[in-house]
Amino acid sequence: MDYASMLALAVGFGLPLAVAVAATAQGKAAATAAEAMARQPEAAGDIRGALIISLALIESLVIYVLLAFFLLNGKLPAVADYVQSMVH
Repeated sequence: MDYASMLALAVGFGLPLAVAVAATAQGKAAATAAEAMARQPEAAGDIRGALIISLALIESLVIYVLLAFFLLNGKLPAVADYVQSMVH
């Protein structure tokens, strides 16, 4: 495979993969926080604060991947140009 094909694969699969992993992590964090609050209701405020910070950090990673997606998307050649270069 050439550079443009590998770049297209990275752009096409990178963002959905990051979103899927982040969604799984956010679900696990929320479930664990709810379970911890059910076990210790008196610590619910501290747990909620830690949960909000962790969800913000997880979401910031997805935003960084989105930024990389847009940067790499700008590097992709036009489809017509790429097909023309593969024909010759």
